[in-house]
Amino acid sequence: MADILLIEDDSLNRHLFQEFLESKGFRIISAEDGISGIQQARQYLPDLILCDIIMPEIDGYSVLSQLRQDPTTSMIPLIFMTAKKARIEYRQAMELGADDYLTKPLTPEELLGAISARLQRKTMLERCYLSRCQQALEEVHKDDNSLSTSITTEQEIESIFPINSSFKEVFDFIEANYHREISLSDVARSVGYSPAYLTNQLKQETGRTVNRWIIERRLVEACNLLKNTKWAVEQIAITVGYSNASYFFRQFRQYRGMTPKAWQEKNKSV
Repeated sequence: MADILLIEDDSLNRHLFQEFLESKGFRIISAEDGISGIQQARQYLPDLILCDIIMPEIDGYSVLSQLRQDPTTSMIPLIFMTAKKARIEYRQAMELGADDYLTKPLTPEELLGAISARLQRKTMLERCYLSRCQQALEEVHKDDNSLSTSITTEQEIESIFPINSSFKEVFDFIEANYHREISLSDVARSVGYSPAYLTNQLKQETGRTVNRWIIERRLVEACNLLKNTKWAVEQIAITVGYSNASYFFRQFRQYRGMTPKAWQEKNKSV
């Protein structure tokens, strides 16, 4: 299920597009103009953006230009939906970095086809990046064990997980596997509990669910890497267990109150 930001100043069109896309299983974030659209993009880091061109204050071209200049939003696919049909308009959009250009009126099939194509390409690129990063990390391991800076100290680990917990096996599993794509079901299976029972019992004892502990462990390591390496944020996301860099951005901002880059700048000299 993908998060889509819909930037459309016409309230009727915005409502119709949102209702249709939500009926297809997408989560929709809506914005009524370009300024709020840029703000929403930076706050929520959606998987894809649908944007009108003709809007008050700033048009779709300006929205695209600003998003492409911001490292946190530069890689989010953006599809224009517009009544502008001139070739010069299309060329301007492509030169600014638009991923697709749909002219209104458009059919549901055209819209869904364009969204599907962009999301599939995004997934493919992320997988390619993941594969290359994994190969690079393996080479680093072989050459000089330079990944020592990514290993969190025992003192830091103790500050994350409760001491003398009855769920020590759970925390041990998370510690050993947080850098992989593990889920509540994986953790529950490893200790012989049902997912519902485990997460309820763990929340009663610690105040946090299994998924929240996984997230916290990943984010602690992400902060460690942001502080002690010069790796790209996308590489850090992959290293701590995220196959989707946009999802990492969203979770980091949700639980740390700022973007990874902002946190890195704030803690650079610490």
